[in-house]
Amino acid sequence: MPGPLQGIRVIDLTTMISGPLATMTLADQGAEVIKIEHPDGGDHSRQVTGRRGGFSASFLNNNRGKKSVTLNLKDPRGVEAALRLCAGADVFVQNFRPGVADRIGLGEDAVRAVRPDIIYTSIAGFGFEGDWARKPVYDPLIQALSGLASIQGGADTARPRLVRTILPDKLTAIQTAQAVTAALLARARTGAGSHVQISMLDTVLAFLWSSDMAGYTFVGDEAKPAGRAEAQSFVELIYQTADGWMAVSAHTDSTWAGLSAAVRRPDWLTDPRFATVAAREENKPARLELTQEELLKDTTDNWMRRLSAQDVPCAPVLTRAEVCEHPQVQANRTVIEQDHPQAGRIRQARTPARFSATPPDAPQPARKLGEDTRAVLAEAGYDDATIDGMIAQGIATDTQDAFS
Repeated sequence: MPGPLQGIRVIDLTTMISGPLATMTLADQGAEVIKIEHPDGGDHSRQVTGRRGGFSASFLNNNRGKKSVTLNLKDPRGVEAALRLCAGADVFVQNFRPGVADRIGLGEDAVRAVRPDIIYTSIAGFGFEGDWARKPVYDPLIQALSGLASIQGGADTARPRLVRTILPDKLTAIQTAQAVTAALLARARTGAGSHVQISMLDTVLAFLWSSDMAGYTFVGDEAKPAGRAEAQSFVELIYQTADGWMAVSAHTDSTWAGLSAAVRRPDWLTDPRFATVAAREENKPARLELTQEELLKDTTDNWMRRLSAQDVPCAPVLTRAEVCEHPQVQANRTVIEQDHPQAGRIRQARTPARFSATPPDAPQPARKLGEDTRAVLAEAGYDDATIDGMIAQGIATDTQDAFS
């Protein structure tokens, strides 16, 4: 089946990760996504390292299921063609710096003039107003400005540390896809389109607030003076075992009792430092240090058996190579394989959501740059001679002269 978003057409002017991952999520769920790229090389992620058959892994993993059309948006004829495609679309997504879309003729007013009820979606780094709105942005900058790097360090006085994945980009992608579908639902109810604006900074702050900003929730009753806050999180440390590493989380009364039984330390249950959830959090360093001392006494596999027998949440730390072979990952059928015409056999993670009534078909792999230019422009009403002229003049490309 084609998926729950069958019949929804998305015009995708995004590059790199946050926008492409958002629109790929919509494509995975059945939307027709038309990715518009510059004829000269396309999305920058096509050219990064880790390549085979002319395709980078980064591009493959964020752009499957989309059609590829090339248009030079610095040329008025390219903008005109993009607007013609927008006239038949439901969603428009761009992640230019604020102001750029308006400057090139693809701002909200221009797009809404050809499709009044479109869901116009803008993704920004720092936001849409204020002195930082037009600053260049990359993931580490958002981790720094949002406080994520400080939280990852463990305390305001500790050395800040980055999360070793582009968390802000990917969180923003997920949030954007959800917001677009919410806007589509609202349009179905009211008939009116909307402008969805989402920034990486706002996304990460909202993400952090649910678990890491408890000390700043009650106005006038902040937990500690500025600059002295501890990480407000129930996430435990990664513990070393006799032969490896594992994660153990025992912060409720029942799991703390289970951990105490598994490590044969009944005295922990009568220790006033650990008598309640609040006490265990206040004495977190001592609790974690004692737990670490015990876990060093046995292997990861043995601890998995002992802790699981007591219903204590635990998991081994796996390398990237080990993840794909883990029985639970295989039971979930999370990792899928398919043949790509140029890149060969590829392995990817399937879309996480499953829809019982409208299960989407297997996604098509990412396309060569400009592979769908002729077909999409023809569908928009351009005749062969006009398309040939646009290609000859560098306004568009097709697969014969495109760089993959």
